[in-house]
Amino acid sequence: MSYRPNHQGGGRRGGGGGGGGGRGGRGGSGRGRGGGGVEGRGRGGGGGGGGRGGQQRWWDPAWRAERLQQMRSENPVEVFDENEWWSKLEQMKGGSVQELVVKRNFGRDGQQVMADMAYQLGLYFHAYNKGKILVVSKVPLPNYRADLDERHGSTQKEIRMSTETEIRVGNLLAGSSGTVPVNGSSGAVPLDGFSGALSQGGKQIILPEKETNSGLPSELRTAKEKLSDELKENQEKMMASGSSKVMLSFREKLPAYKMKAGFLKAVADNQVVVVSGETGCGKTTQLPQFILEEEISCLRAADCNIICTQPRRISAISVSGRIAAERGESIGETVGYQIRLEAKRSAQTRLLFCTTGVLLRQLVQDPNLTGVSHLLVDEIHERGMNEDFLLIILRDLLPRRRDLRLVLMSATINADMFSKYFGNAPTIHIPGFTFPVEEFFLEDVLEKTHYPIESEYERRQSEQKKDPLSALFEEVDINSHYKKYSKSTRQSLEAWSTTKLDLGLVEAGIEYICRHEKDGAILVFLTGWDDITKLLDKIKENCLLGNSSKFRVLPLHGSMPTINQREIFERPPSNMRKIVLATNIAESSITIDDVVYVIDCGKAKETSYDALNKLACLLPSWISKASAHQRRGRAGRVQPGICYRLYPKLIYDAMPQYQLPEILRTPLQELCLQIKSLQLGTVASFLAKALQPPDPLSVQNAIELLKTIGALDDVEELTPLGRHLCTLPVDPNIGKMLLIGSIFQCLDPALTIASALAHRDPFVLPINRKEEADAAKRSFAGDSCSDHIALLKAFESWKDAKRNGRDRQFCWENFLSPVTLQMMDDMRNQFLDLLTNIGFVDKTKSRKEYNHYSDDLEMVSAMLCAGLYPNVVQCKRRGKRTALYTKEVGKVDIHPASVNAAVHLFPLPYMVYSEKVKTTSIYIRDSTNISDYALLLFGGSLIPSNTGEGIEMLGGYLHFSSSKSVLDLIKKLRSELDKLLQRKIEEPGLDIYVEGKGVVAAAVELLHSRTVR
Repeated sequence: MSYRPNHQGGGRRGGGGGGGGGRGGRGGSGRGRGGGGVEGRGRGGGGGGGGRGGQQRWWDPAWRAERLQQMRSENPVEVFDENEWWSKLEQMKGGSVQELVVKRNFGRDGQQVMADMAYQLGLYFHAYNKGKILVVSKVPLPNYRADLDERHGSTQKEIRMSTETEIRVGNLLAGSSGTVPVNGSSGAVPLDGFSGALSQGGKQIILPEKETNSGLPSELRTAKEKLSDELKENQEKMMASGSSKVMLSFREKLPAYKMKAGFLKAVADNQVVVVSGETGCGKTTQLPQFILEEEISCLRAADCNIICTQPRRISAISVSGRIAAERGESIGETVGYQIRLEAKRSAQTRLLFCTTGVLLRQLVQDPNLTGVSHLLVDEIHERGMNEDFLLIILRDLLPRRRDLRLVLMSATINADMFSKYFGNAPTIHIPGFTFPVEEFFLEDVLEKTHYPIESEYERRQSEQKKDPLSALFEEVDINSHYKKYSKSTRQSLEAWSTTKLDLGLVEAGIEYICRHEKDGAILVFLTGWDDITKLLDKIKENCLLGNSSKFRVLPLHGSMPTINQREIFERPPSNMRKIVLATNIAESSITIDDVVYVIDCGKAKETSYDALNKLACLLPSWISKASAHQRRGRAGRVQPGICYRLYPKLIYDAMPQYQLPEILRTPLQELCLQIKSLQLGTVASFLAKALQPPDPLSVQNAIELLKTIGALDDVEELTPLGRHLCTLPVDPNIGKMLLIGSIFQCLDPALTIASALAHRDPFVLPINRKEEADAAKRSFAGDSCSDHIALLKAFESWKDAKRNGRDRQFCWENFLSPVTLQMMDDMRNQFLDLLTNIGFVDKTKSRKEYNHYSDDLEMVSAMLCAGLYPNVVQCKRRGKRTALYTKEVGKVDIHPASVNAAVHLFPLPYMVYSEKVKTTSIYIRDSTNISDYALLLFGGSLIPSNTGEGIEMLGGYLHFSSSKSVLDLIKKLRSELDKLLQRKIEEPGLDIYVEGKGVVAAAVELLHSRTVR
């Protein structure tokens, strides 16, 4: 339980001692988190024990009473001397000691008094190890500390190597001439040929250089003048055409068009302009077009290079397509787009739409954005991490590029904050162009549809902490507050869950519109892909909505292939109604013109990051009022619309005005790597310049991780490995896995697993066939105890089925998403191109040369270990089951969707995982069981133990012991392996199977003799 000064509710909140941390046995009483201070609120004191074999019988009152008496006699409660401890805490606060660790039993009352004292002195308090260890600190304390966990913290693992294995590995290592030569360069020396060049799918983005006409040779000046003349002539012809005049009449009706002259003058007179525009005002399609038309008309087209960033791929494609259509030309002429894996542009392209990520990678190649004349950053109100990062860079860039014009575009009226950030830049507001939209809230929807919310969604006074909006609603007296509504509606409101989306209610809302309202498309806002697929299944089974001749039901998700996304914008035949099931991508990034009805579930999947406990949380969260306003506005594009909100007005009224910026709620390691690649100084000082700077602890965690995986050195400079990781547009751990896979001839598995982790899991879970789907996934994993192997085998089997023309049937039979698998295939090709560009793959060589160990489970597991470290779990046998523990949070569970969820005892002592996330519990996702040898050879640095009788890893959390000869052999092999890897990273063209043949052979031999528990 952590206390901090000025904590709301005072120091008494969370009283009670340290019991209850354990889960107890089958009949145990220790499920609460008592002693967890703020969380525990004094509950769950006793309990704990239980569950270890048949010796403990907490369910037996007589046995329990006897056991408790024994425990009290073994560890009697001491009298807490308030004067003595007040003096000690005062002394600690004024001294240099950072924390006080107390291993004494003061009972619950004594702990509470100490907690209150700490609170009053502005210190932090937490009880660990079921209240046996009390800590008072000057800094916030995490919920778990391995160094204070006497039972489950760091433990020693004995390495048992047979004499035969020791001799074979030793001989192979001796055959490598004993050492691998190492270059004299340090980790921070730049690599030859490395420039951080941007590559998207193997294609380098090259922006034309901008030069003044006066400084050009006459031939080039003439060519530029000719190009400007040609583009102006083409534009004038286009504007004179009949189709263009029709399109112009439509454009002139948009509110943005009325602001054209004022906008162009503001851009000409100011380096930065901030524009806010209501949904439907035309800012995204018209403002970039105004600049393009003006530059062409004024014969400046040859020097004009406009870039407009979008947060999502679908937006870049759809908006560029719309503008090209308005100009009467094909996409890729004067207007184009560039996204990952796809580009349509030409030498004539003067207005380019791209994702923010594409522009950030261009900045690596060209920090000054040479040749860019205008930059428009759209959707800044979303406060995505890339957008906030870009704003810091641009604010620093503008003084060096006085000729660059920057336009910031927001869909909400919060322009003042952005204006102040850029030195009080002028702002322009464009009013929206929408018809009136009628609004109904949950209570009204229930009254209209007569949908009865079943008891499975009944509200419960759960002990777990509620979010403020849910807590607000649960305190309401339903009968009193909603007395004007029918009894059935009040009963449904009583049963309505604030935490679980009732898809039956969504289905009922859609059906109500289709039966009772006029024609028009329906847009449904859901939290994520899972909800979309489940609702799709329900709609297919619906007697009315399942008629495909009358209803066109389309999913909309940011990761869908672009060819599928285009269907969203097409109008259906007059006798058919379009129903779009979307995530929050449809709030403002795209516009579907024919939407008349909106159904809003009120939530969006949002990641939050607990820096203190190094834990990501992914849960559907209530949206902001700004988002709710955006969703409502989608209904009034073409005629008066209706918005059905599936949450009470009470909750809407209490929603926050704006969403928390992404930079404040996600891990920052990928961002920190980008900062270093752009040579922007120290990470902390750069991020301190953000619009809303992130928590320094989040920054520190990211830097520590990058140092741990070898991307940064001790002085926070990029290592050769870090420089390579900068070129790979993925999480640093995934990037490292790609490099290790290419180096150790596991290329195809690395490409496949990396594409799945960077995109999404291809396995789908049908609502009514979960057991069959789980069984199909386990069949791919075999006895590997690995989700990653399941991904790999599923993809390889799909490729085989595709070659035989059976891919669709294969996906249906094995519960796989063909869309996801195809995207993975495309991403594999992109990753291969990137590895080729930085020299780790030579495409002139046979693919087999890079896949010698692709079918070797031990080598693939070692590759996973190298890439996923420090995401390591200890597997500890507890009776007939395995308990899993991590350094950061202690006990964790395997995610229910994992192939390992059904495994009771694991054959190997460790696990690596892709992600640790808190939802209903703390879960590890995508896990693989690994041997101690994989960890020793491919995990973190090995350091001598404090006792000098073993070796340690992960800051001392993992201890290994063995005979001196075995430890010496492992340390020597690891040292030679590290030298070989260092040389390969510095010289990608190096053939390690020539230079270090014996070292690799020794490593393979040792991995194949893995220790089985």
